Amino acid sequence: MSSTWRWTGLQFGAWCVLAFLFVPLLTVVPVSLSDQRFLSLPHDHLSLQHYARVFRSPVWLASIGQTALVAVTASAIATTLGGMAAIACWRFRGPGAWLLRALVLAPLIVPSIVSALAYYQLWARLGILDTWTGVIAAYALQTLPYAFTAISAALLLLDPRLEQAARNLGASQLAAVLTVILPAARAGILSGFLFAFVYVWDEVVVQLFITSRGVRLLSRLIWEGLQDTVDPAIAVIASTLTLLTALAILAIGWLQERV
Repeated sequence: MSSTWRWTGLQFGAWCVLAFLFVPLLTVVPVSLSDQRFLSLPHDHLSLQHYARVFRSPVWLASIGQTALVAVTASAIATTLGGMAAIACWRFRGPGAWLLRALVLAPLIVPSIVSALAYYQLWARLGILDTWTGVIAAYALQTLPYAFTAISAALLLLDPRLEQAARNLGASQLAAVLTVILPAARAGILSGFLFAFVYVWDEVVVQLFITSRGVRLLSRLIWEGLQDTVDPAIAVIASTLTLLTALAILAIGWLQERV
Protein backbone atom coordinates (compact mmCIF):
# COMPACT_ATOMS: atom_id res chain seq x y z
CA MET A 1 0.00 0.00 0.00
CA SER A 2 2.81 2.41 0.85
CA SER A 3 4.40 1.93 -2.57
CA THR A 4 1.04 2.60 -4.25
CA TRP A 5 0.57 5.82 -2.31
CA ARG A 6 4.15 6.81 -3.06
CA TRP A 7 3.58 6.28 -6.81
CA THR A 8 0.33 8.24 -6.66
CA GLY A 9 2.10 11.06 -4.87
CA LEU A 10 4.82 11.15 -7.52
CA GLN A 11 2.20 11.31 -10.27
CA PHE A 12 0.38 14.13 -8.49
CA GLY A 13 3.64 16.03 -8.06
CA ALA A 14 4.49 15.57 -11.74
CA TRP A 15 1.08 16.93 -12.79
CA CYS A 16 1.52 19.90 -10.45
CA VAL A 17 4.88 20.71 -12.03
CA LEU A 18 3.39 20.46 -15.53
CA ALA A 19 0.50 22.72 -14.52
CA PHE A 20 2.93 25.25 -13.03
CA LEU A 21 4.87 25.31 -16.30
CA PHE A 22 2.06 25.29 -18.85
CA VAL A 23 -1.04 26.87 -17.29
CA PRO A 24 0.45 30.42 -17.48
CA LEU A 25 0.81 29.92 -21.24
CA LEU A 26 -2.96 29.51 -21.50
CA THR A 27 -3.56 33.05 -20.25
CA VAL A 28 -2.65 34.40 -23.68
CA VAL A 29 -5.78 32.79 -25.14
CA PRO A 30 -8.38 34.94 -23.26
CA VAL A 31 -6.15 37.99 -23.71
CA SER A 32 -6.15 37.41 -27.48
CA LEU A 33 -9.97 37.38 -27.34
CA SER A 34 -10.14 40.71 -25.53
CA ASP A 35 -12.63 43.35 -26.63
CA GLN A 36 -10.22 46.10 -25.52
CA ARG A 37 -7.70 47.95 -27.70
CA PHE A 38 -4.85 47.22 -25.28
CA LEU A 39 -3.40 44.06 -23.79
CA SER A 40 -5.92 42.94 -21.16
CA LEU A 41 -8.51 40.31 -20.33
CA PRO A 42 -11.96 40.65 -21.96
CA HIS A 43 -14.12 43.29 -20.28
CA ASP A 44 -17.64 42.91 -21.68
CA HIS A 45 -17.45 40.05 -24.17
CA LEU A 46 -15.11 37.88 -26.20
CA SER A 47 -14.02 39.26 -29.54
CA LEU A 48 -12.15 38.01 -32.59
CA GLN A 49 -11.31 41.51 -33.76
CA HIS A 50 -7.61 41.14 -33.05
CA TYR A 51 -7.43 37.83 -34.93
CA ALA A 52 -9.09 39.48 -37.92
CA ARG A 53 -6.69 42.43 -37.71
CA VAL A 54 -3.59 40.23 -37.53
CA PHE A 55 -4.54 37.93 -40.38
CA ARG A 56 -5.51 40.89 -42.57
CA SER A 57 -2.38 42.89 -41.83
CA PRO A 58 0.22 42.87 -44.66
CA VAL A 59 3.01 43.35 -42.11
CA TRP A 60 2.07 40.36 -39.95
CA LEU A 61 1.26 38.15 -42.94
CA ALA A 62 4.57 39.00 -44.62
CA SER A 63 6.44 38.20 -41.41
CA ILE A 64 4.59 34.89 -41.02
CA GLY A 65 5.36 33.98 -44.62
CA GLN A 66 9.04 34.85 -44.24
CA THR A 67 9.29 32.83 -41.03
CA ALA A 68 7.61 29.81 -42.63
CA LEU A 69 10.01 29.97 -45.59
CA VAL A 70 13.09 30.24 -43.38
CA ALA A 71 11.80 27.53 -41.03
CA VAL A 72 11.15 25.01 -43.81
CA THR A 73 14.44 25.69 -45.61
CA ALA A 74 16.63 25.76 -42.50
CA SER A 75 14.93 22.66 -41.07
CA ALA A 76 15.43 20.75 -44.32
CA ILE A 77 19.14 21.67 -44.39
CA ALA A 78 19.60 20.85 -40.70
CA THR A 79 17.80 17.51 -41.08
CA THR A 80 19.90 16.56 -44.09
CA LEU A 81 23.22 17.48 -42.47
CA GLY A 82 22.15 16.09 -39.10
CA GLY A 83 21.09 12.83 -40.71
CA MET A 84 24.42 12.46 -42.50
CA ALA A 85 26.31 13.16 -39.26
CA ALA A 86 24.10 10.76 -37.27
CA ILE A 87 24.62 7.95 -39.78
CA ALA A 88 28.38 8.56 -39.74
CA CYS A 89 28.51 8.45 -35.92
CA TRP A 90 26.28 5.35 -35.85
CA ARG A 91 28.35 3.45 -38.40
CA PHE A 92 31.83 4.41 -37.23
CA ARG A 93 33.31 4.37 -33.76
CA GLY A 94 36.37 6.02 -32.33
CA PRO A 95 37.74 9.53 -31.68
CA GLY A 96 36.53 10.80 -35.04
CA ALA A 97 32.91 10.01 -34.22
CA TRP A 98 33.18 11.65 -30.81
CA LEU A 99 34.74 14.76 -32.33
CA LEU A 100 32.01 14.98 -34.97
CA ARG A 101 29.33 14.58 -32.32
CA ALA A 102 30.89 17.33 -30.20
CA LEU A 103 31.03 19.71 -33.16
CA VAL A 104 27.41 19.06 -34.13
CA LEU A 105 26.17 19.52 -30.57
CA ALA A 106 28.23 22.68 -29.99
CA PRO A 107 25.30 25.10 -30.62
CA LEU A 108 23.52 23.55 -27.63
CA ILE A 109 26.50 24.17 -25.37
CA VAL A 110 27.42 27.69 -26.46
CA PRO A 111 25.07 30.42 -25.09
CA SER A 112 22.81 32.01 -27.68
CA ILE A 113 24.28 35.47 -27.13
CA VAL A 114 27.78 34.15 -27.86
CA SER A 115 26.59 32.38 -31.00
CA ALA A 116 24.75 35.52 -32.12
CA LEU A 117 27.87 37.66 -31.72
CA ALA A 118 29.95 35.10 -33.63
CA TYR A 119 27.40 35.01 -36.46
CA TYR A 120 27.37 38.81 -36.58
CA GLN A 121 31.14 39.09 -36.93
CA LEU A 122 31.48 36.28 -39.49
CA TRP A 123 28.41 37.24 -41.51
CA ALA A 124 29.61 40.87 -41.64
CA ARG A 125 32.90 39.75 -43.16
CA LEU A 126 31.07 37.54 -45.65
CA GLY A 127 28.60 40.30 -46.53
CA ILE A 128 25.47 38.28 -45.74
CA LEU A 129 24.08 40.27 -42.83
CA ASP A 130 20.33 40.88 -43.13
CA THR A 131 20.02 38.50 -46.07
CA TRP A 132 18.04 35.33 -46.65
CA THR A 133 21.27 33.38 -47.05
CA GLY A 134 22.64 34.56 -43.71
CA VAL A 135 19.42 33.93 -41.79
CA ILE A 136 18.86 30.46 -43.25
CA ALA A 137 22.50 29.47 -42.69
CA ALA A 138 22.42 30.66 -39.07
CA TYR A 139 19.21 28.83 -38.25
CA ALA A 140 20.37 25.69 -40.04
CA LEU A 141 23.44 25.65 -37.79
CA GLN A 142 21.39 26.42 -34.68
CA THR A 143 18.86 23.64 -35.34
CA LEU A 144 21.41 21.07 -36.47
CA PRO A 145 21.82 19.54 -32.95
CA TYR A 146 18.06 18.91 -32.64
CA ALA A 147 17.89 17.00 -35.91
CA PHE A 148 21.11 15.12 -35.11
CA THR A 149 19.89 14.07 -31.66
CA ALA A 150 16.49 12.88 -32.88
CA ILE A 151 17.95 10.86 -35.77
CA SER A 152 20.72 9.41 -33.59
CA ALA A 153 18.12 8.23 -31.07
CA ALA A 154 16.18 6.50 -33.85
CA LEU A 155 19.32 4.82 -35.20
CA LEU A 156 20.09 3.32 -31.78
CA LEU A 157 17.16 0.95 -32.35
CA LEU A 158 18.54 -0.23 -35.71
CA ASP A 159 20.49 -3.49 -35.76
CA PRO A 160 23.75 -2.95 -37.74
CA ARG A 161 23.43 -6.48 -39.07
CA LEU A 162 20.50 -5.37 -41.23
CA GLU A 163 22.78 -3.11 -43.24
CA GLN A 164 25.38 -5.86 -43.44
CA ALA A 165 22.73 -8.25 -44.74
CA ALA A 166 21.72 -5.75 -47.42
CA ARG A 167 25.34 -5.34 -48.48
CA ASN A 168 25.81 -9.13 -48.60
CA LEU A 169 22.78 -9.40 -50.87
CA GLY A 170 24.41 -7.07 -53.37
CA ALA A 171 23.17 -3.62 -52.33
CA SER A 172 25.58 -0.76 -52.80
CA GLN A 173 26.55 1.62 -50.00
CA LEU A 174 24.04 4.22 -51.18
CA ALA A 175 21.29 1.64 -51.72
CA ALA A 176 21.78 0.27 -48.21
CA VAL A 177 21.42 3.77 -46.77
CA LEU A 178 18.31 4.53 -48.82
CA THR A 179 16.54 1.20 -48.34
CA VAL A 180 17.59 0.17 -44.83
CA ILE A 181 18.91 3.03 -42.71
CA LEU A 182 16.67 5.92 -43.75
CA PRO A 183 13.37 3.95 -43.50
CA ALA A 184 14.39 2.74 -40.04
CA ALA A 185 15.17 6.31 -38.95
CA ARG A 186 12.13 7.99 -40.55
CA ALA A 187 10.49 8.78 -37.21
CA GLY A 188 13.68 10.44 -36.00
CA ILE A 189 14.03 12.35 -39.26
CA LEU A 190 10.50 13.73 -39.06
CA SER A 191 10.87 14.47 -35.34
CA GLY A 192 14.14 16.31 -35.94
CA PHE A 193 12.56 18.33 -38.72
CA LEU A 194 9.64 19.33 -36.48
CA PHE A 195 11.93 20.27 -33.59
CA ALA A 196 14.01 22.46 -35.91
CA PHE A 197 10.89 23.95 -37.49
CA VAL A 198 9.43 24.98 -34.12
CA TYR A 199 12.78 26.41 -32.96
CA VAL A 200 12.93 28.89 -35.84
CA TRP A 201 9.55 30.36 -34.90
CA ASP A 202 10.68 30.97 -31.32
CA GLU A 203 14.32 32.12 -31.51
CA VAL A 204 15.00 35.86 -31.41
CA VAL A 205 18.48 36.44 -29.95
CA VAL A 206 20.46 35.43 -33.06
CA GLN A 207 17.97 37.21 -35.27
CA LEU A 208 18.46 40.53 -33.47
CA PHE A 209 22.16 40.42 -34.34
CA ILE A 210 22.02 39.32 -37.99
CA THR A 211 18.86 41.03 -39.32
CA SER A 212 17.66 44.60 -39.60
CA ARG A 213 14.98 45.54 -42.15
CA GLY A 214 15.61 43.19 -45.06
CA VAL A 215 14.41 40.07 -43.22
CA ARG A 216 11.91 40.48 -40.38
CA LEU A 217 10.81 37.17 -38.94
CA LEU A 218 7.88 36.80 -36.61
CA SER A 219 9.83 36.59 -33.34
CA ARG A 220 11.63 39.85 -34.14
CA LEU A 221 8.36 41.56 -35.00
CA ILE A 222 6.90 40.43 -31.68
CA TRP A 223 9.96 41.71 -29.83
CA GLU A 224 9.71 45.09 -31.57
CA GLY A 225 6.01 45.25 -30.72
CA LEU A 226 6.74 44.67 -27.06
CA GLN A 227 9.30 47.47 -27.13
CA ASP A 228 7.02 50.01 -28.80
CA THR A 229 3.51 49.24 -27.59
CA VAL A 230 1.44 46.61 -25.82
CA ASP A 231 -0.71 45.37 -28.69
CA PRO A 232 -3.24 42.51 -28.28
CA ALA A 233 -2.03 41.29 -31.67
CA ILE A 234 0.99 39.90 -29.84
CA ALA A 235 -1.33 37.73 -27.74
CA VAL A 236 -2.97 36.50 -30.95
CA ILE A 237 0.39 35.44 -32.36
CA ALA A 238 1.44 33.91 -29.02
CA SER A 239 -1.72 31.82 -28.75
CA THR A 240 -1.38 30.68 -32.35
CA LEU A 241 2.25 29.69 -31.85
CA THR A 242 1.33 27.86 -28.63
CA LEU A 243 -1.28 25.87 -30.53
CA LEU A 244 1.15 25.07 -33.34
CA THR A 245 3.81 23.98 -30.83
CA ALA A 246 1.33 21.72 -29.05
CA LEU A 247 0.33 20.16 -32.36
CA ALA A 248 4.00 19.62 -33.23
CA ILE A 249 4.61 17.89 -29.88
CA LEU A 250 1.59 15.65 -30.42
CA ALA A 251 2.82 14.86 -33.93
CA ILE A 252 6.27 13.93 -32.59
CA GLY A 253 4.70 11.67 -29.96
CA TRP A 254 2.49 10.05 -32.58
CA LEU A 255 5.48 9.43 -34.85
CA GLN A 256 7.41 7.83 -31.99
CA GLU A 257 4.49 5.58 -31.16
CA ARG A 258 4.20 4.45 -34.76
CA VAL A 259 7.74 3.07 -34.82
